[in-house]
Amino acid sequence: MSQILVVATLKIQDGKVDDAIAQLTPLVEATHQEEGCLSYVLHRDVNDPSTLVFVERWESQEALTTHMQQPHMLKLLELAGTMLAEPPQITVCEPLAIGSSPKGSFGS
Repeated sequence: MSQILVVATLKIQDGKVDDAIAQLTPLVEATHQEEGCLSYVLHRDVNDPSTLVFVERWESQEALTTHMQQPHMLKLLELAGTMLAEPPQITVCEPLAIGSSPKGSFGS
């Protein structure tokens, strides 16, 4: 099965970004231990520091589904209720291998 890429954009309420990052740190660390997690990185938008962006890479859709059922993901639900300025934007993608170099695909 094809690898899955997820981009999740979180717009954090004014004044709560540092707290949000502190609360997300254990979630990131726990996710790194999950089977099927190839990459799970939290970024901050350089043009809007109140926007945080997860870029995730999973071995399969099944690995992503399992991730979403983990107890530490409840922390993200808590964060959404107390710190998000708007609903998260989540995009789930499968790669289109275009080009001939490794830069054109995730590999298998």
